[in-house]
Amino acid sequence: MATPKPGKPVRGSQTGRPIMALLDLLGRRWTLRILWELREESFGFRALQGRCDSMSPSVLSQRLMELQEAGIVQQNEASNYMLTREGTTLLQFLVPLNDWALSWAERERSQQEGMEGESW
Repeated sequence: MATPKPGKPVRGSQTGRPIMALLDLLGRRWTLRILWELREESFGFRALQGRCDSMSPSVLSQRLMELQEAGIVQQNEASNYMLTREGTTLLQFLVPLNDWALSWAERERSQQEGMEGESW
């Protein structure tokens, strides 16, 4: 499967709108986990694989290639994987989405607790 790129057809968009290309890339299995693990430090391939619940090496290799092609991840001189400046910026933009998700979870929990207290 080719790396999603703006302007090229991607899942959900034949025109390759930039947001759809990004969502296609981020929606691939393990991609967000890799970004999360690289948020504060760099890791070699094996260490990163271990931090990602020992995902298969072929999937990790594929995702790292896609993230490198997208300019989100790079290898440093020690061959460790790390976020690029663009990757760090992307994670900063995801913080409000995480905040929304936490609020959503809290609303869901409150609704569940409210339902459990009701008696019919």
